Amino acid sequence: MKITEIKVYPVNEDKLKAYVTVTFENCFVVRDLKVIQGNNRLFVAMPSRRMKDGSYRDIVHPSNAEMRETLEKAIFDKYNETLKSPDATKKDYDTDNTGA
Repeated sequence: MKITEIKVYPVNEDKLKAYVTVTFENCFVVRDLKVIQGNNRLFVAMPSRRMKDGSYRDIVHPSNAEMRETLEKAIFDKYNETLKSPDATKKDYDTDNTGA
């Protein structure tokens, strides 16, 4: 499945570094991925929902390691490119979160 667009919305929080929207094949959009600063490195968290027992379950996720690596690399590349942009802090996640 080809990634055709990635939008990164940097945020100014302690561990949460950005929200991400990914479009696949120009026809399927996944919103609310997160770039998070872990103890040792950045990682991508998939959209998730809190369960009744207090745990979290991913709503969508790659089904194999190869797709996860492809997706993470593309997101980190776009994240780093976005941070270098002079208007990186002007992007507003809420205004684009209206549906595809």
